[in-house]
Amino acid sequence: MAQETPLSFDEIPGTYVFDGRRSRMGYPLNKMSAALNSPAEREAFQSDPEAFMERFGLTEEQREAVRTRDWLSMIKHGGNIYFAYKIGVMDGLTVQQVLAAMTGTSAEEFKEMMSNGGRQPNG
Repeated sequence: MAQETPLSFDEIPGTYVFDGRRSRMGYPLNKMSAALNSPAEREAFQSDPEAFMERFGLTEEQREAVRTRDWLSMIKHGGNIYFAYKIGVMDGLTVQQVLAAMTGTSAEEFKEMMSNGGRQPNG
């Protein structure tokens, strides 16, 4: 497989655009997360998360991101936020809580930031 040239947005810290390249990278993680729509799969994930991740072929980086609930790392390693959030649901988290964790803020601080127009482009 040919090495793909990094695109300019790769140089923006903390920015992980879900493009074709990341989609291919994240396929196992996103497939696993989508499986959590099924009650039986949720039970399997809860009872043995390591075996569950093995079944879907996650990379070690993806597994560590799931283990530690490092949402930004999940995105960096190809996760789509809509699928990764399904893991958050397993922990009883809201979208606001997951997104706050990705920005390094509390849920209340995140809510306030979004009420004030969001984060500035320069961080």
